[in-house]
Amino acid sequence: MTVNKLILGDNLEILKALETESIDLIYLDPPFFSNRNYEVIWGDAGEVRSFQDRWAGGIDHYIAWLKERVAEMYRVLKPTGSMFLHCDWHANAYIRVDILDRIFGMSNFRNEIVWCYSIGGKSKKTFGRKHDTIWFYTKSRKDEYIFNEKGASIQRKPNTHMKIGIDDEGRKFQEKKDAKSGKIYRYYLDKGKIAEDYWTDIETLNREDKERIGYPTQKPEALLERIINTASNEGDIVLDPFMGGGTTIAVADRLNRQWIGIDQSAMAVKVTELRLQKQADLFSSPYTVQLHKYDYDTLRYKDAFQFESWIVQQFGGTPNAKQRGDMGLDGKTSDGTPIQVKRSDNIGRNVIDNFKSAVERFDKNLFEKHIASKKPIGYIIAFSFGKGAIEEVARLKNKEDRIIKLVRVEEIIPIATKPVIGVHINEMEKDASDGTSAGNRKIELTAVGQSPAGIEFYSWDFAYDKEKGFKPSIIIDKEGKQTQLFKTGIHTIAVKVVDNDGLENIEIVTLKINGGVEQIK
Repeated sequence: MTVNKLILGDNLEILKALETESIDLIYLDPPFFSNRNYEVIWGDAGEVRSFQDRWAGGIDHYIAWLKERVAEMYRVLKPTGSMFLHCDWHANAYIRVDILDRIFGMSNFRNEIVWCYSIGGKSKKTFGRKHDTIWFYTKSRKDEYIFNEKGASIQRKPNTHMKIGIDDEGRKFQEKKDAKSGKIYRYYLDKGKIAEDYWTDIETLNREDKERIGYPTQKPEALLERIINTASNEGDIVLDPFMGGGTTIAVADRLNRQWIGIDQSAMAVKVTELRLQKQADLFSSPYTVQLHKYDYDTLRYKDAFQFESWIVQQFGGTPNAKQRGDMGLDGKTSDGTPIQVKRSDNIGRNVIDNFKSAVERFDKNLFEKHIASKKPIGYIIAFSFGKGAIEEVARLKNKEDRIIKLVRVEEIIPIATKPVIGVHINEMEKDASDGTSAGNRKIELTAVGQSPAGIEFYSWDFAYDKEKGFKPSIIIDKEGKQTQLFKTGIHTIAVKVVDNDGLENIEIVTLKINGGVEQIK
């Protein structure tokens, strides 16, 4: 199974395609049963459709909608795996009794984790609702599931009624006398203890928090760090089927886990991808992004071997693991029929001639069998085919009973045109209060994107380095307008535009600040 991938689509259908018992840890934060407009965060078609599906009925419909998804999650979870389901008071009781106890079994319930916070939840008619519930279940009834004590531990807080001592090694400790035995127990303050099932040490994100990306229900990274460090090991596969703002994926990647993220919203996928780009370094693992539509330029000019392997899989075949000694064949169908991929346009007749010879040498018996049964002897995948290739394929079929199927890439996956983008530069008036009088300049940058699908948002990197790649300073900008103060020197700014299909484009602007503003071409 290919891991480290972001997938756009209905998680139920995608989960059904995952291998049984292939996932080590699942964290899901499904939309709460609140029927509030704020649940529709991105506003794109996939998210709106999912919202409407959930609210076609009342609580019974919501539970049925979630239950069939959790059943698939249980199937893909390894025997040593765990699930953490995040919910709130609207449906937490229903979720435990009607879904988790029935699918996982009551004996596999481990904890009801109460995540307490201080922000929000104010009321004049009830006690303030200031907690969420995280249900912790395991696949195994035995003690085989992963539970790392270090990952689950928190720092011990000193007892204010007890003195703090320091031993010969400089370690702080407190001592407690057992009332019955009279034995003295020493507790070192630098040694953590396994957290209780109520978490008060992790706060929700406020509006000014540096982690904030503009996603209203974004969870703090510390929350996912505790769960991932506790219930998985490095190299394990973490699944988030309701990816949202991408916190699970960003944390799993940083903690050297493999991961799969799924969401109905193209914007959720793109925002998560931008978060991965922001934290990427030389040791970051590669990943794939699976959208409903694909940009021609990106596919046409990407690494040839990666494209060959990927498109063969999209076609339903098995790619050839070898890059050499394969007679030019790049994969095969489920019945062994050869596949060749040409990352080119206007494929000529010579490709047909060479492919026919390679297919015959590849498996003589299969070749003859397909001719006898009037089935294709092979498939050639390319962006387009020239007149010579098309005519030769027709001749082979009519004169020699050899059927070669020509398959255009857009017959396998939908291809769209990526958005276009331009950037306008405007120097603002000097203002001593913001430092512009000291040789610095305040610049207003306005990005304007166009796409048949409509523009969703912009993302900015104000210190763009081609070698390091795009690392957004601002991930989500709905308007495409930013005002920044630039010091004297050369500045390279990159802005990405993302449309409603999840396709993107980038514009790079280089400014020279030296007594004035000059745009370098």
